[in-house]
Amino acid sequence: MGRAWTKDIPPPPPGSNGEHPIVALLAVLAIIVAILLIAWAGVEVHGTGELEAALSEAGAGKAPAHGNARTKKQREVDEAVTSSRFATGFSP
Repeated sequence: MGRAWTKDIPPPPPGSNGEHPIVALLAVLAIIVAILLIAWAGVEVHGTGELEAALSEAGAGKAPAHGNARTKKQREVDEAVTSSRFATGFSP
């Protein structure tokens, strides 16, 4: 009677979970491809019209006024909304 040939398989290196490095590399590559496809689909669906319009405007380089443009009443309302969010547990 013959014996079946069996090869001793060495144990995987520590921390590898038995996963082959090529499988891990393919998984990372698949994630990158998925991100690129999602970004491309977003451009195809929404287009670049808004982006082109924003970049081609004459005053596109000017930043809006910050802080002083709001009235005292608007700041009080914003503070009240923020404090109520924290009080109810809906803080960001």
